[in-house]
Amino acid sequence: MTFYDEIGVQPVINAATTFTLLGGSLMPKEVLEAMSSAAGSFVDMHELHEAAGRELARLTRNEAAYATSGCAAAIVLAVLGCRTGRQPQRIAGLPDDASLPDEVVMHAAHRIPYDPAVRLAGARIRQVGNVLQTFEWELEAAISERTAAVLYVAGSHLPPGALPLADVVRIAHDRGVPVLVDAAAQLPPVTNLWHFTTEVGADLAMFSGGKALRGPQASGLLVGSEELIQAARANGSPHQRFARALKAGKEEIAGLVVAVRRYVEMDHEAEVRAWYEVVNRWASRIDGGRGVCATVEDHNEAGQPVPRVRVDVDRAVARRPADAAVGLLARGDPPIHVLSGGPDRFWIGPDLLEDGEAEIVEKWVLAAFHEDEVAAGPTEGGVERGAGS
Repeated sequence: MTFYDEIGVQPVINAATTFTLLGGSLMPKEVLEAMSSAAGSFVDMHELHEAAGRELARLTRNEAAYATSGCAAAIVLAVLGCRTGRQPQRIAGLPDDASLPDEVVMHAAHRIPYDPAVRLAGARIRQVGNVLQTFEWELEAAISERTAAVLYVAGSHLPPGALPLADVVRIAHDRGVPVLVDAAAQLPPVTNLWHFTTEVGADLAMFSGGKALRGPQASGLLVGSEELIQAARANGSPHQRFARALKAGKEEIAGLVVAVRRYVEMDHEAEVRAWYEVVNRWASRIDGGRGVCATVEDHNEAGQPVPRVRVDVDRAVARRPADAAVGLLARGDPPIHVLSGGPDRFWIGPDLLEDGEAEIVEKWVLAAFHEDEVAAGPTEGGVERGAGS
């Protein structure tokens, strides 16, 4: 009997994406072993953070790195570091000291549900441009003595209205302002671990540890400038400081280090080939007429090179609209979660599936639309739950 069995929670098959709602991703054996090993001893947490930071920096080709309790926590700590620098007297004034810079500049096209992390650091967002366009002079005009940083959200899935990152770095650095990159889901490619910082010149970049890296879900990776990494660390645990609540435990730190090492060393080309084998099979089987069309797409919802299948549904012809099929799959046995696109489409992805689950997903998607092709599908009963959040 598993832990979930003991408490009455049913595991699900994740054919959607690395949603926090579904637990991020699954940790490989070596990550779990590292966490278990770390849990068996006491350790000086300052020493652990320093050693882990050195190894993470080496692996990611950055000056410095810091293990956090998630990418949102990394944003909070990065903003705090930009506000206080290496000056303890500034830390003592948080969060309301009027002498501290308290503005973070963001493009309108980059306003996302996670930008409240900026406000958790005691700062406020100053928005520039609109979702369609931003001019350099708008960014220049927004930067003042109150500016702590410019926060740039990476991803080709976002609206097109932001300036290129290289231009943002140039403008901000000309005015002595650091640039932070929220790259939570911007893996793969592995090169992004150093691209934003060492290649484009951003001061810090933040990644989720529990998505493509397949580390602990409650982990994040902050990389970049040694000066700003140390300033961020000064605000966090084990110090009794403003961000003490954003604690990364010794187990999460160990798991993140091993997850990053595994990710950097793995054969990414072989992984992509395996994904395409799955999605090509899905598309050929599901694209069977009767109002259902399946198409292979080369990028996921975060704009990364992870293939998936888009299933388009003609409600006038198909047995049920797409959103009804999504609900049906989520109520099945086993429950299958996919990425919903409303009444006319949904997406299924291969990157988070365990052995044998690709066949299960295919079987039940077919059952939802071609009942005569599969004898039994998920049951209609139960309370509908959204699968796309």
